[in-house]
Amino acid sequence: MPRSLNTVASRARRKKLLKQSKGFFGRRKNVWTIAKNAIDKAMLYAYRDRKANKRNFKSLWITRINAASRLYGISYNDFMGKLKSKNILLNRKVLADLAMNNPEAFKAIIEKIK
Repeated sequence: MPRSLNTVASRARRKKLLKQSKGFFGRRKNVWTIAKNAIDKAMLYAYRDRKANKRNFKSLWITRINAASRLYGISYNDFMGKLKSKNILLNRKVLADLAMNNPEAFKAIIEKIK
């Protein structure tokens, strides 16, 4: 009995992977083995950095809130503690946006917790 090869599926798999490597430099975009390794590494970086991105943004928001709250003589730590005690449920993303783009609203929040 002759050996059965599923060339159609094999080619489709390779084609899909080479399509993912579009935009890579040199042999990373068109040589199967190198492209496969490059895609694997790229996917690892993408997975890792989706998590890191969240950390970076939280850090940025905290920095912005801290800078804005210190203008009114209150540290970030005290500010967040008083928000919790007054039961004001605004997350850091919203607070940072208010601090940057709507200082009047941020000042009103500061006045409310003092």
